[in-house]
Amino acid sequence: MPFRHRYTGLIERYRDRLPIADDTRIISLGEGNTPLIRLNNLPTVLDCDVDLYVKFEGLNPTGSFKDRGMTMAVTDAVNKGSRALICASTGNTSASAAAYAARAGIAAFVLIPDGKIAQGKLAQARIHGATVIQIKGNFDAGMRLVREVGEVAPVSIVNSINPYRLQGQKTAAFEIIEELGSAPDYHCLPVGNAGNITAHWIGYCECAGVGDATLTEACAFCGGQCRFAQALVQKRPRMLGYQATGSAPFLRGEPVSEPDTVATAIRIGDPQSWAAAQAARQESDGWFAEVSDDEILAAQRTLAETEGIFCEPASAASVAGAMRDVRNGRIALGSRVVCTLTGHGLKDPDVAIAQAERPVLDVPPEKEAVRRAILDNLPS
Repeated sequence: MPFRHRYTGLIERYRDRLPIADDTRIISLGEGNTPLIRLNNLPTVLDCDVDLYVKFEGLNPTGSFKDRGMTMAVTDAVNKGSRALICASTGNTSASAAAYAARAGIAAFVLIPDGKIAQGKLAQARIHGATVIQIKGNFDAGMRLVREVGEVAPVSIVNSINPYRLQGQKTAAFEIIEELGSAPDYHCLPVGNAGNITAHWIGYCECAGVGDATLTEACAFCGGQCRFAQALVQKRPRMLGYQATGSAPFLRGEPVSEPDTVATAIRIGDPQSWAAAQAARQESDGWFAEVSDDEILAAQRTLAETEGIFCEPASAASVAGAMRDVRNGRIALGSRVVCTLTGHGLKDPDVAIAQAERPVLDVPPEKEAVRRAILDNLPS
């Protein structure tokens, strides 16, 4: 007997809320539907009363939130007859673009900064068959080149300047509301190119009936039975965007020419969604803040050790910022807080291994040696 509601990706799930025609050929890898995980132990570590969740986007098909937007961007490109994609990337976009291009049977060209990309992400782009073009410059230089080349070469740009990317990414807000029954009080995100915070705000606004599109009470997927389908959600969260100190143009009030941070996914000095992200912050009464690399790595490690959730460093910026703003009272006690974890920790294993505190124990292949190692390392 076939499944009545087999999940086939976010476009089918939210077709009535996306700019997709009935006869559109959809390019999907089953993205979306990622877990919203309530943190049980971290609030105790913080010693404060907050209802804290993480939206683990690292469990998308290529390991990052980029898949949400890429399914829409590549679907649009293919249905317009495009035979090739192009993007600039610090890693996750290239991995996602390459995978979805392979799925669609078209070519992918990815521009990456020389020596500034995590090897796990580069491996993905290469194994999916993308043509990798490495430039002597950072992401911002690559983005300028992509814009220029897009005007003279037969390629579709799939960076977040492509509006279909944001349409796909807004669906994360829909999923959060479905699970919680309402929007959270605060939504914390890492900010690099600023497309994701923009997309989430679009999603929350649509749920509240604000802006160009209003969600109807009917839901094609569940037949009107889920909490999300039964009523429009009037509440919208305060949007909080966190940047790494060495790559924080929103905090400097201008682009950063040489951004630098261990969180490679947000090592971006000139965000392409600057104005839209600023509007999201202002309209939501939210804020931007910066977190140091040390705070980012500490949050990554704490999340892994206390909750069993392994995210990449850029993802941990949202948790680092939330932890600090809970402690300093900027995030009110008793609030419901959602932090987006944008990518899986296996994207950048070298950083994780470098900061792992427990050594690898080298013992003889003998029962007594293993027993002794266990006894010596049991918690007291």
